[in-house]
Amino acid sequence: MEDFQLASIIVSTVRNAPVLMFAALAGLFAERSGVVDIGLEGKILASAFASAAVAYTTQNPWYGILAGMGVSVALAMVQAFVSITQKGNQLVAGIAINIAMSGLTFVLAQFFFQQGGRTPDLRNARLLDVVLPGTAAVEHIPVIGWLYGHLIGGQSVLVYVAFLLLPVVHWVVYHSRFGLRLRACGENPHAADAAGVSVERTRYLAMFVAGVLCSFSGAYLTLVQSGFFLRDMSAGAGYLALTALVFGNWRPLHTVLGCLMFGLFGAIQIQLEGVDLPVVGRLPGSLIQAIPYIVTVVVLAGLMAKSVAPKAIGKPFVKSR
Repeated sequence: MEDFQLASIIVSTVRNAPVLMFAALAGLFAERSGVVDIGLEGKILASAFASAAVAYTTQNPWYGILAGMGVSVALAMVQAFVSITQKGNQLVAGIAINIAMSGLTFVLAQFFFQQGGRTPDLRNARLLDVVLPGTAAVEHIPVIGWLYGHLIGGQSVLVYVAFLLLPVVHWVVYHSRFGLRLRACGENPHAADAAGVSVERTRYLAMFVAGVLCSFSGAYLTLVQSGFFLRDMSAGAGYLALTALVFGNWRPLHTVLGCLMFGLFGAIQIQLEGVDLPVVGRLPGSLIQAIPYIVTVVVLAGLMAKSVAPKAIGKPFVKSR
């Protein structure tokens, strides 16, 4: 039984993490360029609704992913216009997106589907798990069968995309020309401008990439995890992703490790529900659900002083005359 629970926790961790990984890597691009992306939560919700609505209407999950991507990128561009072009307050712009999308997605879902602010079950419009070749042949082999069939295999395409993104993002940020410009704009935009780099263009590109990556978080929520859209179903995933960024010190590998940590606590949370623990007995459901957020507070309290954010983050760039 203990082995089964451990196996379930490991698989659940891998399946929980992509929502945070996509959003955290999206925030990494935005914040490395110097833009605070507090609006991750709103973009996740918007792309989740768009993905579910279009996937249900067309009965095609790939159209849903494209729709979610379009909505998320559009919001990212609005956020970029306010923060970069208009030199507005970046925190206010992000919070405005979060509040607006929390209400608007509910209203649109109720208007189009009349189901209390949620979309119908997607059923045949969800992304299916990938069954690797030879799974049946090794299924009964101890450890190997579980590892190949349920951990490496048996996952959605978006899970593989999330983990494959890590080396890609690392290479882009640290070994590409765009990554060099991105980091320069986040650390010293005036020096980057003096070297001939367009700070505004670089930040717009970073926000575009952030919009694309963030859309996968919303699509994953509806097309893989739940199979429908529900009001505020992101449940603070955008803020947890920002915490993972702080935990990872704005570095791809460490940020993903932070996402896996939160995914692990989410998996443990599921395992603790309805279980009688030694000494303390059965924990209240509300306390169990609060575990990831308690961990968030502890992480922020312990690491915020040690984390070094990009020096120009949150500061509008005014070109020297």
